[in-house]
Amino acid sequence: MLKQYFIRVHVLYFMRILFFFIVSVSPLFLYGQQEKPKNYSLYDKHPLHFGFMLGMNRSDFAVFQNVNAYEETGLLSLTSKSTPGGQVGIVSTLSLGTPVVRLRFIPTLSFQERVLNYTFQNPDPKGKPIALEERIGSTDLCFPLMLQFRTLRINNFAAYLLAGAQFTLDLQSQQDAAQNTLDPFIKIKKKDYEGQIGFGTEFFAPYFKFGMEVKYSTGFNNSFIQDNTESSRPIDKLLNNTLWFSIIFEG
Repeated sequence: MLKQYFIRVHVLYFMRILFFFIVSVSPLFLYGQQEKPKNYSLYDKHPLHFGFMLGMNRSDFAVFQNVNAYEETGLLSLTSKSTPGGQVGIVSTLSLGTPVVRLRFIPTLSFQERVLNYTFQNPDPKGKPIALEERIGSTDLCFPLMLQFRTLRINNFAAYLLAGAQFTLDLQSQQDAAQNTLDPFIKIKKKDYEGQIGFGTEFFAPYFKFGMEVKYSTGFNNSFIQDNTESSRPIDKLLNNTLWFSIIFEG
């Protein structure tokens, strides 16, 4: 059951990414056949560029249950639901001696919420299973460092792939907060390290560059803090997952 859930989640992520990729690169095929004057022709002659980013995200957890969760807590199922969020960031891009390979750094402030849905066995054999929900909000400072592999320009368009990692600091983390036994909550670590992959498309205007970018990030380490509450005992570990969609302006 758990293995099938993870397969279904990653298939959904892949379908979303594929959809955004098709939408992003379609202008290349629509306009690529006809030669056009190049906008912002001096862009690749400058090694360093700055800009800003605005975007949306959807985040959830990769959930790993305690192997004895049913025997110890009566847990029937535990799933993570993705919810929408947003982000804003400052962009800096450095050419590594060629217009094809660049180093990109985007300090980002992001707002996220993840939802855990529990289903417990009802002590009454005739009763319906008990459903509970835990919401975990995050306000993150993200520091992604990415390698950008860009195609050569096709008229006023280009596409690229991204690969890298990021350090995340959760400003909303209750890592050191005292637990409320009457209303327990899930504790998440303040710091996290994540891998990232993605792709994007760039559109060159006369005096600036506009881009659309899709990224997927997943945590390297367990971000969950076990404190033996009713909501935390069924959990072994949690990994942060986020799908990012961004609009980027660079000059």
